[in-house]
Amino acid sequence: MRSATHARWAACAAVTALAATACGGGGSGGGGGDSAVLSSSWGDPQNPLEPANTNEVQGGKVLDMIFRGLKKYDPKTGKAQDMLAQKIDTSDSQNYTITVKDGWTFSNGEKVTAHSFVDAWNYGASLKNNQKNAYFFGYIEGYDKVHPDSGSQSTEALSGLKVVDDQTFTVKLNQKFSSFPDTLGYAAFAPLPRSFFTDHAGWLEQPVGDGPYRIESYTKGSQMALKKWDGYPGADKAQNGGVTLKVYTDSDTAYTDLIAGNLDLVDDVPASQLKNVKNDLGDRYINTPAGIIQTLAFPYYDSAWNQSGSDKVRTGLSMAINRKQITDTIFRNTRTPATDWTSPVLGTAGGFKEGLCGSACDYDPAQAKKLIQEGGGLPGGQLKITYNADTGSHRMWVDAVCNSINNALGNDKACVGNPVGTFADFRNQIGQHKMTGPFRAGWQMDYPLIQNFLQPLYYTNASSNDGKWSNQDFDKLVDQANAETDTAKAVGTFQKAEEVVRDNMAAIPLWYQNGSAGHSERLSNVALNPFSVPVYNEIKVS
Repeated sequence: MRSATHARWAACAAVTALAATACGGGGSGGGGGDSAVLSSSWGDPQNPLEPANTNEVQGGKVLDMIFRGLKKYDPKTGKAQDMLAQKIDTSDSQNYTITVKDGWTFSNGEKVTAHSFVDAWNYGASLKNNQKNAYFFGYIEGYDKVHPDSGSQSTEALSGLKVVDDQTFTVKLNQKFSSFPDTLGYAAFAPLPRSFFTDHAGWLEQPVGDGPYRIESYTKGSQMALKKWDGYPGADKAQNGGVTLKVYTDSDTAYTDLIAGNLDLVDDVPASQLKNVKNDLGDRYINTPAGIIQTLAFPYYDSAWNQSGSDKVRTGLSMAINRKQITDTIFRNTRTPATDWTSPVLGTAGGFKEGLCGSACDYDPAQAKKLIQEGGGLPGGQLKITYNADTGSHRMWVDAVCNSINNALGNDKACVGNPVGTFADFRNQIGQHKMTGPFRAGWQMDYPLIQNFLQPLYYTNASSNDGKWSNQDFDKLVDQANAETDTAKAVGTFQKAEEVVRDNMAAIPLWYQNGSAGHSERLSNVALNPFSVPVYNEIKVS
């Protein structure tokens, strides 16, 4: 919350400090059934929960609970399926007519209409609103006018969006983009009620969506209480009474609370507990593949990492990392050494290409040392890997990566970890371009397309291109792939773009990450979707 809360929220926050079950909060107590509340580990989101301004995992979990968009990704397969979209028609992959299902409302009673989408997308794209996900609207005609690369915007609305009637709107893109409909399950494209615009400050204090849950209270640093919305019109209604998201700054503490019966669900089992988790939880431990890759990113706005020879240094560092030893020793079957920049979850037809990284991802300490020396050595003589320290897992693997690099270079001070206290502080420093060396980066797919693993991260000025890498050849290939209507040809072109990432070692791929979770005995039907997020609405409480 940015400012003083509504009276209802303030009262609820005061009560939850005294009783965990008040206002829909949840410990493990209480009865079962579809009115029972479960508790789950969580971390404070970086930003207020505007759909177009949330591009990190913790805020995304909440948006997935309180919003539904035109598409929804199947919780088992990840496939995009129609949700609020009655139909999406196109004859040329550039001009789309979207029909919104009738009968949907927001939890405040407002009707969801075509305007709900068009107004939300115009808001998200607008330069003056400074939304982190504005880039996702970049293919809609007129984006260059509402969000120019320099100067002020010259218009308030995207010229490519037109409302036809209450249930219909059209979208004109500035080029062909055959996969555009499949992107529309991403939260940035969610509809917004009129209250978002007429009382923006009030909406930020208590966000209103159209999903199966509604937010009842939020105390930063403590917890967020979400309750089942009984009036939700969708088929995927909540099978429980609500979810209390409890803030933890240490994943080991969350795990300890789960074992002690003070927490129902942990959706990220810490590496330090992986040796115990099967004995502790038995079949209540979940370990499933997810569309997540961990990498080391670089600050290309720092000239030390963006000069002749830097690509050799980065490639050498990649070859100095013993991925197999680290994943075997620390992560115990929850991570797999990465050999490309996507995820095996995509499958070969979806763009995953095992081994695309080639020898650059092979552990070869002698070649690593040679390349780093040829590239001019480590900038400043030492590598500092920045990471958020509010989970013990990151410290463990960063130390292991540094040990591997130090061994390859024969210098026990060549690489050190550089911890930042919390995830929010870490993300803020990245957003303010304060990194001076490599930093921890992870990508949890927004939708299951190879495009999503490449374009948001490496395209010039893309929304999650935190290191500001830029390459015209890469950009050109991505544009060509997006315009391709043949899926197989599009995937092939995206893989050519991925080869440009490889040849420049734009980021160092580390490992693919499984989703791991553990839950209490009172929960059943617990699963993680391909995005590694619990399918909260399907969880049952006994």
